[in-house]
Amino acid sequence: MVDSIGDKFLVRDFDDSRDIEVVGKLEKNCEIGSNNKGTSIFTNMIGDPLCRIRFYPLHLMLVAELRENGELVGVIRGCIKHVGTKFGGTHVKLGCILGLRVSPRHRRIGIGLKLVRAMEEWLINNGAHYTFLATEKNNIASTNLFTAKCNYSNLSSLDILVQPISFVMEGLSQDIKVEKLNIDQAISLYDNKLRGKDIYLTDIDAILKEKLSLGTWVSYFKQDEWIGLHSKEKNNEDIISTSPGSWAMFSIWNSCEAYKIHIKKSHPLKFFHETLSHARDKIFPCLKIPICDSLEKPFGFLFLYGLHGEGERLGELMKSAWSFASRLAENVKDCKVIITELGVSDPLMEHVPQESSISRIDDLWYLKKVNGSISDEDDLGMMGELGNVVVDPRDF
Repeated sequence: MVDSIGDKFLVRDFDDSRDIEVVGKLEKNCEIGSNNKGTSIFTNMIGDPLCRIRFYPLHLMLVAELRENGELVGVIRGCIKHVGTKFGGTHVKLGCILGLRVSPRHRRIGIGLKLVRAMEEWLINNGAHYTFLATEKNNIASTNLFTAKCNYSNLSSLDILVQPISFVMEGLSQDIKVEKLNIDQAISLYDNKLRGKDIYLTDIDAILKEKLSLGTWVSYFKQDEWIGLHSKEKNNEDIISTSPGSWAMFSIWNSCEAYKIHIKKSHPLKFFHETLSHARDKIFPCLKIPICDSLEKPFGFLFLYGLHGEGERLGELMKSAWSFASRLAENVKDCKVIITELGVSDPLMEHVPQESSISRIDDLWYLKKVNGSISDEDDLGMMGELGNVVVDPRDF
C-alpha cells in the first residue's frame, strides 16, 4: 500500500527489514513530555514497533517519509477488533487508530492528517463499520485534528487511574479472600457479566489466553462461601449461581513485556509533572513519583482490566484488588506502576479506592461511522455518550 502525498512526502507500509531502528528513533524524538529543565519522556517499544497491534489478526503500520531524502517523519498504527454492544445482537467491527507520531520538525504541514486518512482507507477496505481512536481530554491538537478535520464525534469519557507501587496501600484485609480462576472459569464469568456493558470485547477468551495476561482473580469475604468455585463437577454455571452477596473480579495484563516508559533528564529535578502530547501515552501526567536514578531506566506497568463487581461491600473488595495488584507488581521485573481505566458511568467508579497516591487523567474515545451497513437503530454514534465500557488491554 503506497499513497502519494503531494510532492514532498509519501505514506507507505512499515518495512521491518529497514524501518525498525528508524521508527525507534522517531518515537524517541516524539517525547511524551519535555520541559525547559531538561526532562523528557518517551515510549520504549523494546525493539518491536508493532507491540500494541500485534495481538490483532488484522493490523497495519504506516510510515510517512520525505521524498527528497527518504527521511522517516511520521508513523501510525491501526487494527481491527470485534466488539459487542448491549443495544443489539450484531457484533461491530471497530477500526482502531493509535500510535500517531509526527516528527517535531515536520508538524503542522498535514502529515498527521494524511496518515490518519491513509489508515482510515485501509480500515474501511477491511470491513470496519467504524473508525475509532482515543486521546486525552486536554490534548487540544489531537482533538482538533480528529473532530474538526476528520469528523469524529465523542463516544465515551473515561478516567485513567494510576497507582505507583512505591506508595504502599494497606495490606489485604484478613476478612477478604483473593482466589485465582482457571481460564474456563474466567471466560464463563466474563461472558455472563460483561455483556451488560455498553461496549464489550467479543474475544475476551483470546485475551485471557495471551501470554501477557497474568490471570484472573476474584475477591470475596471469607464469611461467604463460594461453593461453585471449588465444585468437583466443574460446572461453570455453578460459579455464577453460587456467587456471594459481594464479590469482585479483575484480570492483570503485563505491559512491562510489551513496551516501557523511559525518562531522561540532564540534571536533578525536585518534581515532575508533564502534559501528554500523543493519543495513547497517558501515564506520566498522573505519576506522583519524584525523578530519581532508578526511574531513568525504562520501566513498565501492570494494567487491570475486566473489572467487575457486585454487592454492598464492593468498595472494600475493590481496594483489595488494588492491594493485590500492587503486591504482585513488586515481583514483576521493571514494574513501577499499576493502571486501570474505567468509563465515567461505570458503576465501579464510585467504589475506586480514594487513596491520595491514586491519580486520574481524563480520556476521550472518538468514533466515526464509515460503513453504511449498520442501521440507524444500531448505530453507536446515535446512542449518545457511552460511559460503561470494557477497555482492551492489548492496545492501551
